[in-house]
This record gives sequence, structure tokens and C-alpha cells, in this order.
Amino acid sequence: MISSASAQNRGQLLEAVEKMRDVLAEGSAETERSGCLSPAMVRALDESGVLLIQLPAVLGGAEADPITQFEVVESVTAIDSTSGWCVLIGATSIAWPAIFLPDTAVARIFRDGRAPRASGIFLPSGTAVPDSGGYRVSGQWAYASGIRHAEWITAGAKVKRDGDETERRMATFPAHQARIHDNWNVAGLQGTGSCDFSVENLFVPEEFTWNAANAVPQRGGALYNLAMPGFVMHLHAAFAIAVARRAVNAIIAYAHNQRAGYRPSGIISRPVFHSALGECDLRLRAARSLVIDLYRQAWATVCGNGTLTPEQHAELRGAAVLATQVAAGVTMRLFRYGGGTAILTSNILQRCLRDINAAAQHRMVSDSTYEQLGKFKLGLSDANPNG
Repeated sequence: MISSASAQNRGQLLEAVEKMRDVLAEGSAETERSGCLSPAMVRALDESGVLLIQLPAVLGGAEADPITQFEVVESVTAIDSTSGWCVLIGATSIAWPAIFLPDTAVARIFRDGRAPRASGIFLPSGTAVPDSGGYRVSGQWAYASGIRHAEWITAGAKVKRDGDETERRMATFPAHQARIHDNWNVAGLQGTGSCDFSVENLFVPEEFTWNAANAVPQRGGALYNLAMPGFVMHLHAAFAIAVARRAVNAIIAYAHNQRAGYRPSGIISRPVFHSALGECDLRLRAARSLVIDLYRQAWATVCGNGTLTPEQHAELRGAAVLATQVAAGVTMRLFRYGGGTAILTSNILQRCLRDINAAAQHRMVSDSTYEQLGKFKLGLSDANPNG
């Protein structure tokens, strides 16, 4: 059951999304040309509070339940996929340090009680060499979505002692200390500005780092007992479902416009299209329902002071993978019915096709997840939900 406080939180967040609609919609095309969100879009997201859906309430965040988070990312993406992706990544990136860092570091990051914008990469693409009071961090990290409007960065690194890897740590540091590589030249999600960044021998104090494997949340409630990968997978699913739903809406509008225009007997009169549209709609709804159902169960577990099992994490991740694959298939199938106009840059169908396929390349929604879930079902000892 959703509490009245949660329902109010949900209502306020979804209302905030609706208030941004015009700004995000008007800036959507420009993000493709510029490679990043416009200042007006960044300001709207910042002021709306949607970037704080995963942030602890004690730091001014929404600390929203997973279903509300899903609906927020879904709603933003339904307006503009670039913005939706930036909310997905930005919300997690500012939540990580807020959850795990000690008060001394949090006081500096959340100066004057304001939550800054952030970007982050979980994969340990860098190295961290212990130094007095901290670590010397070096490396280059790829796909840092939203880094061009980030104020802080969190990056994964392998700790090296005497040449051996001893642990994996997350390190948080000001964005201006990193070099941003202008290499985001891609086919999809063009406006997310997901450039590489790098640092060389950057000193990061101990209190701005945490152990990636076993850190304990320092603040917040049941939400942070979800842990990884459950903490993020619903957001990937929400993005994918929303992109495909935009494609469904676009092809329906196209079919009606054909009938009203110069082709009264266009796809709207074709039984094969009727069948495809009906099946695509049901596939999307089924995938969405699976994700929601599993997350309701997971939420009930952590709210009851329980801990998710590794197999539950594999199921949550697997459901997000399935949702992404279904969304990509639906979008491709409906794109084919869009005719020659579907390839125009002004047509939302081609944007949906490019963006969903770019999102489907993300490691977190790799189909290797199915292999791990299968291992759990077989009771194999090497099954790993993060594998």
C-alpha cells in the first residue's frame, strides 16, 4: 500500500514534470545539434526537483519509492528522451555520494544546503593509489552522461597496492578537476553529452571515497537497502518503455494523418498494421507490468527491513533487460510502418529508433544478465547479478 506521504510526493514530482513540458519539448531538437542540454533545460530540471528523486530526504531530496521514480523518468522521457536519460543518470550520480560519504564530505558537496548536479561512472575504469589521507586517482572513463552540466563527478577505480588490485572504490571530486574529452559523436542519445573524462594523479581525500562492494548507507531509509543493481534498473526500464510508447503514439498519429490527407487508404486500413500495433501495445504493457510487479515486491521486502537476495537482483535486472529489448523491438517494428517520412530528422520515429538502440547498448541492460539469472535458477555457485 502507498502511504499518503508517498502519494503526495509522487503527485508533486509528476506535476513538476508537467510544468517543464514546454521547455523540454522546445529544446529537444537543439540538443541533437549542440550535443548537450540547453541552459534552459538544465535550469528547468534543476529547479523541478526531478534530479533528486533518489537523494536522501535529509539532504533535501525526494527519497522517492522505486515506482514513483519509474513514473518520473517515464514522464520526462515521454516529453524528451535526452532529458529522460539525463535524469536517469543524474539522479543516481548525485545520490551515490549522498548515501555513502561521511558528513564531512557531504557538507562540502551540498554546500549551503543545495544539491549540485552530478555525473558518474560505476565501472572501475581508473586506478587509485593510496596516498597519505586519500588516493591518487588516474584514468579515463567513458559515457559520462550529463557531464557538461555536472558540478561533481563520481568514478569507479581499482585500488592498487604494490601493483596488486586490493579493492574497488568510488571517488567523488569536483567536475572542474577533470578533463572532458569532446568525443560524443554518436547515432543516438546525441544530446546527452556523454563524453569521456579523465584525471591524472588527482588527489582525492579518503572521506570522498567509499568501498564499492561493501559500503553501508550513512543516511536515508529503506530505499538504500535496495543496493546494486536493483537501485538503478527500474530507471533503465522506465526510459525504454517511454521511448517505445512515444513511437506507438507517433505511428497512431501518422496513421490518422494519412487518412485525413492524401492517402485515405494508408496503413490505417491494413490488417497487418492493426495486428502489429495491437501486439506492440500489449508487449509494452506486459514488460512494464513485470518491472512494476517485481519492484513492488522488492520495495515491500526492504520496507520490512529485509534484504534482497542476489537472485532477486538478477530478476530486477533481467526484467529491465527484457523491457529494453521489447521496447527496441516495438520501436523498430513500428518505424517500418512510418514510410519514407520516418527517416526525416523532424520525425519522432527516427529519434525514438536511434535513442532506444543507443540505450540498449548500456552494460546494465546487456543480455548477459539472462545468463546470470539462468545460473541462479540452476543453483550454480558462480551466479552474479552484477556479472
